[in-house]
Amino acid sequence: MSDVAAAGQGAPRPPLIERLSGAIAIAGGLLSLATAALVVASVIGRKFFNSPINGDFELVQMATAIAIFSFLPYCQARRGNIVVDTFMTWLPRRAIDIVDAVWDIVYAGMMGLIGACMLAGVMEHYRSGQTTMLLQIIVWPALAICTGLAFLLAGVALATAAGLIRGRA
Repeated sequence: MSDVAAAGQGAPRPPLIERLSGAIAIAGGLLSLATAALVVASVIGRKFFNSPINGDFELVQMATAIAIFSFLPYCQARRGNIVVDTFMTWLPRRAIDIVDAVWDIVYAGMMGLIGACMLAGVMEHYRSGQTTMLLQIIVWPALAICTGLAFLLAGVALATAAGLIRGRA
């Protein structure tokens, strides 16, 4: 057995929520790359052929929103959000973990509230059949994806809070 294979056997697998969030973040990254390619193609078309991609800004708006929401759960799962601990450095590690867990629960609550408000918006856009101005793309599916990702983020924040409370940062 090679050294690489032997070294990989002892490494614990990340939790399911982190793997799921990571896969969604990769999809968001691919969407960001596709969006960048769309912008480059539109700019080249505008500059050299006097023919930009029609409605490119509508596609960029929707794709950017989805991509951003796809990165947030992974960031939370990896504990990658900015933490200001200026006033807590004197506390024992366990106390800091409990405080962080409380803030994760607050974050989950806020994202749940944002998700609920977005869900109301999705239902309203679905009922009204609102479309984009130029391409006439229905708006609600992009909003629904962002809403689902907001709820996923709330779930991930609850999972990280539970891990901190159980002593597994």
